[in-house]
Amino acid sequence: MCYEPGASPPSPPVSGGAGSGKQTELQASDGNLFAAFSATTQTENAPGVVILPDIRGLHGFYQELALRFTEAGINATAIDYFGRTAGAAMRGDDFDFWPHVLETRPKTVAADVKAAVDHVRSADGGGATAVFTVGFCFGGRASFNQSASDVGLSGVIGFYGRVSPRDETDRDAPLDKLANYSTPVLGLFGGADQGIPTEDVELFRKALDSNGIDNEIVIYSNAPHSFFDRGQEQFADESQDAWKRMLGFIESHS
Repeated sequence: MCYEPGASPPSPPVSGGAGSGKQTELQASDGNLFAAFSATTQTENAPGVVILPDIRGLHGFYQELALRFTEAGINATAIDYFGRTAGAAMRGDDFDFWPHVLETRPKTVAADVKAAVDHVRSADGGGATAVFTVGFCFGGRASFNQSASDVGLSGVIGFYGRVSPRDETDRDAPLDKLANYSTPVLGLFGGADQGIPTEDVELFRKALDSNGIDNEIVIYSNAPHSFFDRGQEQFADESQDAWKRMLGFIESHS
């Protein structure tokens, strides 16, 4: 998993936007009810993000991250993946997530993302007109692939999402799907990530370029997987740079 219990997202380099958040439930088009955390800013005409967590689903790190986005004047809703198999209730850190991860499917994740995008565009979710996805690890890959969706995103952002196939049965790798991408892409990776070779990331960059997809792919040379963590003080500069790139990407494409 990406973040251990107790991990906390870094604060954004700019702040001043007041915001508030609450736990809620959203409903996908297939009737699935799932947990979410919705945070809204008082900044007028603010953009919005849908946060796609790591394989543990919605937990404290991502609820706090949603609030950090409001400090930067951005509405944010973080979602859970496991409403269909584990219900919509919030869960503790001892939740056995693996059986539920194995039951997720790209189409159902996309349906839940669409419900969250609709929420962020609604008055309850902040009334954003420009909406982005921001994902981490499992959610990073899912966020990249939302560029091929038809929900009208303004861009997609992924932290350390695996871009190559895991094995010969993997049909959801971004490298195999980006011919259908239609939005700008921001990818943030650790050069010391043991699970994502930099060669794969460079292939992703070149493929995005070849397909005419506006992109910014960043590799932080000494950073590991999950470097974006307040507790990893040795990577504070990388985390602040990642924040600046995210906020710049959102601003330039809103």
